[in-house]
Amino acid sequence: MASMGLNLDEQKAVDRFRKTIVEPSMTKLVILDFWAEWCGPCKALTPVLEKVAADYADKGVILAKVNVDEEQFIAAQFQVRSIPTVYAMFQGQPVADLTPARSESQLKQYLDQLLEKLPVQAGEPEQDVAPLLAMGEEILAGGDGERAVSIFAQIVEIAPDNAQAHAGLLRALIAAGQAEEAQGVLDSLDPKLAADPVFAQVRSMLALAEDAPEAGELAALRAAAAERPADMEAQLAFANGLYAAGERDEAAGKLLAMIAADREWNDGAAKARLLQIFEAIGLEDPWVSATRRKLSTVLFG
Repeated sequence: MASMGLNLDEQKAVDRFRKTIVEPSMTKLVILDFWAEWCGPCKALTPVLEKVAADYADKGVILAKVNVDEEQFIAAQFQVRSIPTVYAMFQGQPVADLTPARSESQLKQYLDQLLEKLPVQAGEPEQDVAPLLAMGEEILAGGDGERAVSIFAQIVEIAPDNAQAHAGLLRALIAAGQAEEAQGVLDSLDPKLAADPVFAQVRSMLALAEDAPEAGELAALRAAAAERPADMEAQLAFANGLYAAGERDEAAGKLLAMIAADREWNDGAAKARLLQIFEAIGLEDPWVSATRRKLSTVLFG
């Protein structure tokens, strides 16, 4: 698909299409489904396409979907007049119109014919990355962020659609002092992948990492908090600096003291920050459980 003379939005659409459909089609047979949310027949066809794609995955067949409302430029390039419209793509080119195939048996008949003629690479069984993920988590928990980065980066190469692997890589980067790089990686993720709840912890970690003090700054924050004990802004800045510097016990103690003094200050900012710390560390962490009990005592006596 040519990209010369396109505006920015059209160029982005072409880049997305190239990455998600053209590149995989260089070795696989891609079932390309043009659909829309409002299309009843599309919704009826989707389970058939998904089942057949799953059944033929080991033969090198994959399913890709294009929402015609979101990708109008791509739909126009394929001259889509009605939906659902379904093509088979191989090596960047449509090789068959699968639209007439509305049943499982019809679709499989089309695919069998294509697979006999085309040099499609058979799919490889997906590697079980659970042991590698466990290894990465163990290394990260041990405090070796740089080594954990290496482990999670390998897992991402093996399983690029695994949200847990990406989240582990980002958490490892933050632990290794590379929060800015982690933010860049997060921003570059596919929006659908980045929407996974597993990234909530990463976002909390990044928000907290923004408060990391420069050399000597923590001492200044400590002095300011000591000189102005009633200044809640100074206390919060000190608590943020403490946590970012790795002093989570003292940071939590400072935040708990602020909550006890005035839990409503700044719309409950101290409590909100403490809850953000809980999320960043992980709600199942023993330290979090113990600190949550302290918070309950402060709130409810």
